[in-house]
Amino acid sequence: MMDEIASHIMDIVANSLTARAKNISVVIEKCVDGPLLILDIKDDGVGMDNEMAMKVQDPFFSTKTGRKVGLGIPLLKGTAETTGGAFSLASEPGRGTQIRATFDAGHPDLPPLGNLKDTILVLAVGNPEVNFLFRYKNSVKEFILDTAEVKDLLGGVPINHPEVISFLSKYLDEHL
Repeated sequence: MMDEIASHIMDIVANSLTARAKNISVVIEKCVDGPLLILDIKDDGVGMDNEMAMKVQDPFFSTKTGRKVGLGIPLLKGTAETTGGAFSLASEPGRGTQIRATFDAGHPDLPPLGNLKDTILVLAVGNPEVNFLFRYKNSVKEFILDTAEVKDLLGGVPINHPEVISFLSKYLDEHL
């Protein structure tokens, strides 16, 4: 198991980036009507056929050269199932991939969310060519950051410009 949900997000999004995704959505939702935590990551990358979608869930399979194992997806699946939740992966060649993991939020083995602020910031500014939609919702608040909207507002100033990074960091501190 990974130490934090944020680590799972970084790993799955890295897969999306490898699959040449240009639009990635990351949704985290803590349900108010029960102890359920939902993580949903969707991309518009190259996608996979059914056979490959099954293989990537096997910890002894890797698409990366030089590595005999690929643990990101199997670890997320294992964490979800260990905590009484579920895991699904839907993909279509040329259309992208969607991974959904649910967790029993009250389960003692559920890892903490971790540092969502830094995870979002690193992904957004480290991959300025990608549009990210981040959504976090719990019983108290909902937070949405759409980097495509931010880029439009910036009028040509790069999202990874130092002043923009500073602004985004403060904005995330205030709203997450």
